Amino acid sequence: MKIEQIHHVAYRCKDAKETVEWYTKMLNMDFVLAIAEDHVPSTHEPDPYMHLFLDAGNGNVLAFFELPTKPEMGRDENTPVWVQHIAFKVKDRDELIEFKEHLEANGVDVLGVTDHSIFHSIYFFDPNGHRVELACPDPKEEELLNRLDSVKWDMLEEWSKTKKAPKHADWLHAKELEKV
Repeated sequence: MKIEQIHHVAYRCKDAKETVEWYTKMLNMDFVLAIAEDHVPSTHEPDPYMHLFLDAGNGNVLAFFELPTKPEMGRDENTPVWVQHIAFKVKDRDELIEFKEHLEANGVDVLGVTDHSIFHSIYFFDPNGHRVELACPDPKEEELLNRLDSVKWDMLEEWSKTKKAPKHADWLHAKELEKV
């Protein structure tokens, strides 16, 4: 087993559109994609969100969540536990399952495998209380990312106006959220 690289690092933002515009303008980061749902795929709790991904270079991705139903940003006590995490990429689903079994065999509570369509993940906490994600690509990852790429700006614009999850990519978590 070997961690290949950081899959993404996520933080909260106050306004999705403003954040994308600031990072693309000020730091020359590329806007990679937008995902929005009315339910959290890993926990299935109802909680609308807009999730943005920015290219931080060399395969590193910086991500942000806008959470309009939560109190204003402050210290971490107002941020849902599923939002702030660090994700590491693993080679494939077999390796993901191997990690899951290894963690559980060593007394770590593991959530998942969660189906995000473009990738599949497990979640757990380190001894410091930080949420950690291991993620492997879906075999159809490239095709699915192309579908998301084609709707990202429309999703962001709609989210900016309504603060409700746009339905442009509601297929993304459809299988996972059937369990809600």
